[in-house]
Amino acid sequence: MKHTFETKIQELKTSVLAEVARLTWEDKLQTGILDIPEKIIPGPESSLRCCIYKERAIIGSRVKMAMGGDKSNPSVVEVLPIACDECPVTEMTVSASCRGCLATRCVHACPKDAISIVNHRATIDHSKCITCGKCVSACQYSAIVKNQRPCEKGCPAKAISMGPDKKASIDINECISCGNCVYQCPFGAIQDKSWIVDTINMIRGGAHWGYKTYAVIAPSIAGQFSPATYGQVVAGLKKIGFSGVAEVALGADMVADRESDELAEKGVLTSSCCPGFVGYVKKKHPELNQYVSHTPSPMVMIGLHLKEKEPDAKVVFVGPCVAKKKEFQLGRTMNAIDSVLTYEELYALFQSRDIDLETLEEAELDEASGYGRNFARSGGVAEAVVQTLKEKGSDFQAKAVPCSGTAACEVALMKLKVGRLEGNFIEGMACEGGCVQGAGCLVRSPKNKLDVEKHAKEANDQGRGVVQAVNAAKGVETPAPAKAAAKAEGKAEKA
Repeated sequence: MKHTFETKIQELKTSVLAEVARLTWEDKLQTGILDIPEKIIPGPESSLRCCIYKERAIIGSRVKMAMGGDKSNPSVVEVLPIACDECPVTEMTVSASCRGCLATRCVHACPKDAISIVNHRATIDHSKCITCGKCVSACQYSAIVKNQRPCEKGCPAKAISMGPDKKASIDINECISCGNCVYQCPFGAIQDKSWIVDTINMIRGGAHWGYKTYAVIAPSIAGQFSPATYGQVVAGLKKIGFSGVAEVALGADMVADRESDELAEKGVLTSSCCPGFVGYVKKKHPELNQYVSHTPSPMVMIGLHLKEKEPDAKVVFVGPCVAKKKEFQLGRTMNAIDSVLTYEELYALFQSRDIDLETLEEAELDEASGYGRNFARSGGVAEAVVQTLKEKGSDFQAKAVPCSGTAACEVALMKLKVGRLEGNFIEGMACEGGCVQGAGCLVRSPKNKLDVEKHAKEANDQGRGVVQAVNAAKGVETPAPAKAAAKAEGKAEKA
């Protein structure tokens, strides 16, 4: 199974993960770990950095992250100091466009008197500058530019700054674990920790200790391993050694079922399925935490469902989300999930076992409603909650406010704070576009949304509603929604 990687960073990262996984399967990790850098960077010429020795040293840091990273650091993302050395320092710069105008609005806008006019040109004293950006807005020639590091610019929580050593530094008290910095860093100097070794040991341990290991796959997996089909990915997971595979979308149906009742009871609510959004509310707007739904996320709901039937089972979440690596360790998840893998890590897992998905016979997995599967894209959660209220015959009128990305979430939260929100249900997604554009995706493309919607349509074509999917999982028979029933009646009349 070959894949065209989006960046060289992604290729290196998955290569390291695959080698670590391969050695783990073979019980050779402790003896073979030191050979990984030279295997991936054979030399003799360097192709990425100044020399092969630095390239190999960076690979060594990636190996450590593939094995779980710094255990004393509670953050799920870490800076690789040796890889973080090429970015310019964030600062304001005066370009050649400066005309030395008479208005000198930049001088008057600066709150720290850091700008002066020297030889008819604006000059910035960087020892005084606080990079507030007021001069950028004031200049009518757009002659002052804020050169900002990609990781700082890409962090929606403003948790990244430049440390004393001029390298990126993450404030864990502000970080929401969204993983956007991992994707944004052009040198791959920030990486998420991996639980791939733990996952392999869980799979192998099942045969010895007699427990089952389940992979629960997020609906955004649709299209991620193309041209392999959804059914072939399910078959691949079973070939790796998982006892079974379940849809997180079924957990999403369970969330919509419970969250719709909670919304009707409380009147105003925000979603709780995105851990990045929940973390953002807790850290940036703690006074609004009361509005966050108490319903667990789809990942947790499907994990609880499986463990209710088999308490000793191990459940591994597979999805696009780096923040899930933080969520599964929190007490509120009630030990529903034992490990988390991203799609990048799943690809590496397939590579480590030499599994070619396209050659496998499809395995069936069809449990959820189309509404549950659409949780993966922005607007999907809101649609599912509204639909569930309809299926239950509720009189409550839900007015949803879907928010794609933290900037949109911030606007909605501020409106909620001052009582000007034009709605009663905020659907918060930390990633723009929703889970379909998560930092752990193997492929990030506008097509991801279309793939998920097609995946959802396949469930909708069967007429399976949210309540029906939930009750079926519980072993309770439920009539199909009215639309599906009418469709069935039409077919019967034609017959």
